[in-house]
Amino acid sequence: MKIIRLNKVNSTQSYLKEYIQKNGYNGPLCITSKIQTAGVGSRGNSWIGRDGNLFFSFVLSKDDLPKDLPLQSASIYFTYILKDVLAKKGSKIFLKWPNDFYIENGKIGGAITTTNKELLFCGIGLNLIEVDENFGKLDIKVDIDDVLNLYFVDIEKKIPWKQIFSLFKIEFMHSKNFQATVDGIKVSLENAILNSDGSIQIENKKVFSLR
Repeated sequence: MKIIRLNKVNSTQSYLKEYIQKNGYNGPLCITSKIQTAGVGSRGNSWIGRDGNLFFSFVLSKDDLPKDLPLQSASIYFTYILKDVLAKKGSKIFLKWPNDFYIENGKIGGAITTTNKELLFCGIGLNLIEVDENFGKLDIKVDIDDVLNLYFVDIEKKIPWKQIFSLFKIEFMHSKNFQATVDGIKVSLENAILNSDGSIQIENKKVFSLR
């Protein structure tokens, strides 16, 4: 994975897409920045990031993904792998379905994935330092370059979706204490059933990752 490091950018995801549009796709590429002024959050919300937090976006060819990965659940796949890297370092981080990072009851980050023809883009934001009272932060100190290197080593292994899902299925119990936004409405996940493709069955409706 080639990594381009920037000091400041409006959005690593937007920058990456513009870079690919201009230069073409020449292999896996990651854009990371110290400061992000207009990152893309869930449901189109902006995620403004301060220096010291982790912001990065990367692009892969669909051929570089596990053959059994449901593209609708790619965000679950990529967030779980990062969660696992951080947990191995001692963090108590967990995931709320489908792709939000939490410490206890505080959201500390999330991910968004999109596809364009034969490419998949993933953007991730994670609070490593305190932002404001509405959000939490990671509970351990980490080196950003070390985390990225470990993360992309695992991505390159093309770990099967089946293996990641079996672990996320256990993790999903945390989600039952929260709500998710479905069709613009907050819905409790207490009675949600997790399907093998990463979608959930809730109120007689099958719902995939919303981003």
